[in-house]
Amino acid sequence: MTRFLLPALLAASVASAQTVNVTDAEGRTVALTPADTARVLTLGGPVTEIVYALGAGSRVIAADSSSYSPDAVNKLPKVGYQRALTAEGIIALNPSLVLATTEAGPPTTLAQLRAAGLKVLILPADPTPAGTKAKISAIAKVFGKDAKAAELNAGIDRDLAKAQVLFSRFKSKPKVLFIYARGPQGAQMSGAGTSADAMIRLAGGVNPFGAVEGYKPLTPEAAVAAAPDVILMLSGGLDSVGGVDGLLKLPGIAQTPAGRNRAVVALDDLYLLGFGPRLGRAVQDLTLRLHPELRLGSGR
Repeated sequence: MTRFLLPALLAASVASAQTVNVTDAEGRTVALTPADTARVLTLGGPVTEIVYALGAGSRVIAADSSSYSPDAVNKLPKVGYQRALTAEGIIALNPSLVLATTEAGPPTTLAQLRAAGLKVLILPADPTPAGTKAKISAIAKVFGKDAKAAELNAGIDRDLAKAQVLFSRFKSKPKVLFIYARGPQGAQMSGAGTSADAMIRLAGGVNPFGAVEGYKPLTPEAAVAAAPDVILMLSGGLDSVGGVDGLLKLPGIAQTPAGRNRAVVALDDLYLLGFGPRLGRAVQDLTLRLHPELRLGSGR
């Protein structure tokens, strides 16, 4: 009896040693074994990008439609947009783990996934440098990639430090209006608590709608009152309204300082708003684009 019991105890001990406990966004402890990370479904472009940056992309079996970087993920099945998920398609893929942030939903779908026996780990989205590094570290813990996480986080710190050096070389505090558009109708402007607002501030700009929470419809009156020096958009959003010429046709935009000067900055969605492993570079890039004196070398 003993000769059978000992190997079983050893196996159980090894399995226990390999189990990692990760705290989710709601304070719950999620216990994960190596088997739980064999077939991972990622929700949200930043989550997917982080998994690949950590060197664990081979474990990803599917992702949501906002996950398009790196190119390898575009060869995988997609389960729709992370904010409008349905349980059936995800369950059919039989993932060992669903990895997401608090941006994923609706909550009823996540509850259905758990009820179906799937392991679901939801991490805080938190669009801040500290939140980004914490997210990278938490995902690294899932895959046993702590050393790589330290490397990625150190890179973010270095890039943000370079951005801080740039801050000493400019005096301007441009008012930057972020417009979210998917076509000429229904454009929205970003206020406080959004990734766009956080990026504007990190790059040394001022959000004229910083006292407003979340996203609000863009009206001609609001655009004119904001008097932005720069309009910031996603590349796809600018394309959807017909480029800069099309943007200037939106009511009120041509009457703003940014409109009159055609001062429009457009960047890739994940790069600008993802708060993923490229955060530091994105902040540097946006800083240079928002402060022309840096590019012209006028400095102080």
